[in-house]
Amino acid sequence: MASDPEDVQEQLKAALWFAVGEMVDEETLRRNRNVTPQFIGALTEMVWAQIENVALDLETFSRHAGRTTVNTDDVLLLARRNQDLHAIIRDFVDKQKAAKAKGKSRR
Repeated sequence: MASDPEDVQEQLKAALWFAVGEMVDEETLRRNRNVTPQFIGALTEMVWAQIENVALDLETFSRHAGRTTVNTDDVLLLARRNQDLHAIIRDFVDKQKAAKAKGKSRR
């Protein structure tokens, strides 16, 4: 098991590369197109960089609010500039809260 942070990061990058590769393969088959392994590698690096930025932003929002744990408020704050994404996340959060409240009221 990888305990070294660099080993964990490499395992995560490998898993991301695999997942991106599978999604690209599905799309290339569906659209009858071809892509190079270099394209998949570049796309994976771009996605990794975006994930790192999102993680830093979420941690910053949480810390600014005086919390040590990221919650849905932080995610909604991150999505604030993308109205469609914000609406999808807000709907999901509202449904989850309603289901949780409904489950508690049955007790």
